[in-house]
Amino acid sequence: MPLLEVEHLRVHFPVKPGLFARPRGHVRAVDDVSFAVEAGETVGLVGESGCGKTTVGRAVVRLLEPTGGSIRFAGEDLTALRGAALRERRRQFQMIFQDPFSSLNPRLTVGDSIGEALDIHRLAADRTERRRRIGELLASVGLDPAAADRYPHEFSGGQRQRIGIARALAVEPRLIVGDEPVSALDVSVQAQVVNLLQDLQRERGLAYLFISHDLAVVEHLSHRILVMYLGRIVESGPAADVCGTPKHPYTQALLSAVPVVDPDSKRSRIVLSGDVPSPIQPPAGCPFHPRCPVAEARCRTEVPPLHSLEPGRQVACHLA
Repeated sequence: MPLLEVEHLRVHFPVKPGLFARPRGHVRAVDDVSFAVEAGETVGLVGESGCGKTTVGRAVVRLLEPTGGSIRFAGEDLTALRGAALRERRRQFQMIFQDPFSSLNPRLTVGDSIGEALDIHRLAADRTERRRRIGELLASVGLDPAAADRYPHEFSGGQRQRIGIARALAVEPRLIVGDEPVSALDVSVQAQVVNLLQDLQRERGLAYLFISHDLAVVEHLSHRILVMYLGRIVESGPAADVCGTPKHPYTQALLSAVPVVDPDSKRSRIVLSGDVPSPIQPPAGCPFHPRCPVAEARCRTEVPPLHSLEPGRQVACHLA
C-alpha cells in the first residue's frame, strides 16, 4: 500500500467581486489530480508557475481544504480528520517552505522555532531533553547546536533552509512535502541542500513530494516525476524516462528550456506561443491545445485522459 494516495483531488477558489458578494466563478487551481508516493520514494512535481503545484502540496498537508477528491495517508483518509485527530496525524507529514526568510518567525530564536513542534506534540519530557533534541536536530542538518540561541536574521539563506528542514524533522515524519525548497538559494548552496535531503532520506527512510520548476534538480533527486499544466497532470513516469524520452508536447517544451553545458549540443529550443490560459475559464478539450505546436482538431474538443503507455508511464495526449 502506498504511503500517500491522492485521488481525483480538486481545489477551487471562489472569485468574488466583493467581500460579501456571491461568487462569479471559480479558479480551478487543481482539477482532478491523482498520484501516489511510496515509503522512501521521492516524487517530483514540476510545471510552470501558476500550474497548481504548490496548491497540491498545501492540500496534501491540509493547509488548504480540498474541494473534492480524497487524500489517504497510510490508508487513512485525511480529508475526514479534524481538530486533535488531524493534529496527531500531522506528526507523520511535514512541509518545507519555499522562502527560507519568511518561513521563520524573526521574533523567535532558532531553538524556539524548532522547539514549538516538540511542545505542541509533547515530545520532550523537560527543558533538558528539549534542548538536547534541538541540538541533535541542528547537528543532523549540518549546523552547530549552539545556533539554537541565535535569531534567523543572523543566518544566510542556505542556513535558514537547513533550520527549516530541522524543524520539519522535529516530529519524526514519514513524508515531507518540499515546496521549491532550493529555488531561492544560490546554485552551490542548492547542491548542498539537495545532498542533505538525499542523506536524510537514506538515514531516516523519508518519502518526499518535491515541488519545483527546475527540471535538472528534480531529475537528480526524484525516482518518479509528475508534470502539471493548468491544474492537471499531463505526464508521469520514472524520472529517467520522462526526462530522457518525454511524450507530451508540454514536457518536451519544458525540457528544451533546461540549459545545456555542452556547446555542441544539437538540442533545439521549443518556444511556446501565447500565454497560459486562465484557470477561471480553461479552454475546451485539451487544456494545452492553444499553445501546442502539434494540436489537431479533436484536441480542441476532446479532453485527453491520462492513459498508460507502458507500466508506470502515463500521458494525457491524443497524439502520444
